[in-house]
Amino acid sequence: MIRVVVVDDQAVVREGLVLLLGLLPGIEVVGSAGDGEAALRLVGAESPDVVLMDLRMPRMDGVEATGRIRAAHPGTQVVVLTTYSDDESVFAALRAGARGFLTKDADADDIASAVATVMRGDAQLDPTVQRRLLDTISPPSPDHTSPPDRTTSQPPPDKKPGKTPGEALDKTLGKTAGETPYETADESAHQAGRAKPGPADRRGGEAPDGLTPRESEVLALIAEGLSNAEIALRLYITEATVKTHINNLFAKARLRDRAQAVTYAYRHGLAGPH
Repeated sequence: MIRVVVVDDQAVVREGLVLLLGLLPGIEVVGSAGDGEAALRLVGAESPDVVLMDLRMPRMDGVEATGRIRAAHPGTQVVVLTTYSDDESVFAALRAGARGFLTKDADADDIASAVATVMRGDAQLDPTVQRRLLDTISPPSPDHTSPPDRTTSQPPPDKKPGKTPGEALDKTLGKTAGETPYETADESAHQAGRAKPGPADRRGGEAPDGLTPRESEVLALIAEGLSNAEIALRLYITEATVKTHINNLFAKARLRDRAQAVTYAYRHGLAGPH
């Protein structure tokens, strides 16, 4: 029996998926959650085999929740089930560790197949997502060859035969077996000789006004002058998650704008030379 958790912020969708999965042989739904934070707690309590994860949710979105689940519970696989199939959503979810990506027009057979596939260690993607992924990694045709970008050029993808879909996906996303995005980011920082202390660590105590470590990180990056998009890239999260953290920290610290945020960060030792 494959134990599954359903995560979606829309109650009607969430309850419908629970009912649908309950009718499928070999699948047991052990819980459901309405946002990423609740999903983390539920996965910690139930240790499911697979999580069906929505992307756009309050408090913590599906991309960040997927990354944290895969980091803390590597035995739990994640299949994204969402209405969004744009490039940003697809690649952010896959880089976070999702092994399946389906749109919400998938039927019961598609969902059951994806759950079984990721349990075998392989990947299953919606056909439109597969095409987009292939278009991204395929070399340009000889008639449309563009000059190489010397600042970001990478060696060509491994074309050796015999790789499973899961191995090919790992290769595409620049990961090796067992690594999570958070592990590879930390490893890269150490290899470059840079420690990664958070803002609260630099000031040697608790963050003010009940700010979480992640909110403190976002605040410090605001003080560095980074945009939401740049903060998202730095922290391996989506812009939607950055906006959520900014709204939360502005409310906690009673800030009106980024100018006040910069002043607040320096006053409390969350920014400055380090």
